[in-house]
Amino acid sequence: MQQHSDRRHKVVGLSRSCLWDLQEMLTPQRRGFLDQPLSPHSLCKTLCRNHHLFWMLIISLVVCVAIQTLVARQIRYDELPKGKFTAGSGYMFPLLRNVWAGLHDQSPLTRKNITRVDTERKCLPKSHIVFLKTHKTASSTILNILYRFGESRNLTFALPLNKQKQLFYPHFFASHFVEGVSSRKVKEFHIMCNHMRFRKAEVAKVMPADTFYFSIMRNPVAMMESIFIYYKSIPAFCKTKSLDDFLDNRPPSYNSSILFNNYAHNILSFDFGFDNDVSIDAEDFEARTNRTIAGIEQDFHLILISEYFDESMILLKHSLCWSLEDVASFKMNSRNERTRHQVLPSTAEKIKRWNALDWRIYVHFNRTFWNKVDSLIAREQIKVEVAQLKRLQAQLAKTCLIDGGSVDPRQVKKTRLMPFQYGAAVIQGYNLNPHIDAQTKTKCERLITPELQHTDILYNKQFPELVAKHRRARAAIQSQHSEIGEWAGNLLKRKAQGTQFI
Repeated sequence: MQQHSDRRHKVVGLSRSCLWDLQEMLTPQRRGFLDQPLSPHSLCKTLCRNHHLFWMLIISLVVCVAIQTLVARQIRYDELPKGKFTAGSGYMFPLLRNVWAGLHDQSPLTRKNITRVDTERKCLPKSHIVFLKTHKTASSTILNILYRFGESRNLTFALPLNKQKQLFYPHFFASHFVEGVSSRKVKEFHIMCNHMRFRKAEVAKVMPADTFYFSIMRNPVAMMESIFIYYKSIPAFCKTKSLDDFLDNRPPSYNSSILFNNYAHNILSFDFGFDNDVSIDAEDFEARTNRTIAGIEQDFHLILISEYFDESMILLKHSLCWSLEDVASFKMNSRNERTRHQVLPSTAEKIKRWNALDWRIYVHFNRTFWNKVDSLIAREQIKVEVAQLKRLQAQLAKTCLIDGGSVDPRQVKKTRLMPFQYGAAVIQGYNLNPHIDAQTKTKCERLITPELQHTDILYNKQFPELVAKHRRARAAIQSQHSEIGEWAGNLLKRKAQGTQFI
């Protein structure tokens, strides 16, 4: 009787613990209470003698299937890989186990629990990306991150036509500016990140519908100081002695219709594709400001802030479902401290008034940046991840760099790693540690490869036939120049000798 009672108790337990506890029940460790192993035949006999237990077990199985179906329907198919979704055992059963464990532990099956499991499953790394590269905002560092991510995964970049360095900036972007679009040599583009003046309708002709759009902004005061140094040769700046001189005497020196003067006024608005020739004194200033902000919010999923660069990288990591290693970087296109100038409070106020549209845009997206942090990560968690990112970057610097940091361009040992110098700015470079293995060297070298050289590397890799064609064309032109020079030299020589040509 006691043995029969024990068996009855165990069978009741089976109905409560569903199929997983049944499987566990049949293992040798859980069969010790029997005189002999519990065979399927003996289990059937027990269930037949106890019809109510049989129905309880059937009901339990039905509940399990119903729960699984409910959870599976929570999955958003647009976040899953392309192709038909198949609910195979490798995917379904672990999910069912998680839900059933909650029931077995007598914890409520809440929407929060399902969402947490579901989010972990559907967060796949994004590879269709548009980054609007704005000027003097640490955007070159982000470009390096995107270049390395795409190159390591054999993704295709929407690179400028004919090996140009920018997508024909400052002209509005057009789809045919991208190499491979008109010739249809490229079937799919993954990443677009070179300088352009943004136009969403044209970008959408090149990039897939599920593309993630993001950009970065910087405080217009600091940005204006940097732009004045870097673009000192543009017409608006070339005849002015200082930034204050320009701000105090704009009418004679600034003409918005002259090419490249866009750098001098509301450059953020210009890069995002809006009219930058807007004055704070205009009657419709508020309306135009609101339209500009609304337009940016409509076109972009995320706007990062340069002053919070590390936090921006963590926010980008979460938004793209990338790893911490994917967003690690060294500063690129960074100025030497000798060429930086402290902006006086009085000068800062002049800049805010002159670039009033940019200032309003920056203030708005600075605020929404932290709203994104709060909703996606939380302030305490982002502090933890920023600390992890800094430790990782410090280790990378120790491994990859001779001096552990940037150096003056005159101290860069390899000319192919020399950053482009422009204007009155002195752009820092890096020296690679020679005492590292070949694989590490390749990764480290990409971390410090300047923007222009990196663009060339990707173009050469992506369009080898065009590179060979350009090389042959250059060789032919040089040969022609050589022949013309030789002919001209012979002509002068014969003329000096008094020889006439028939």
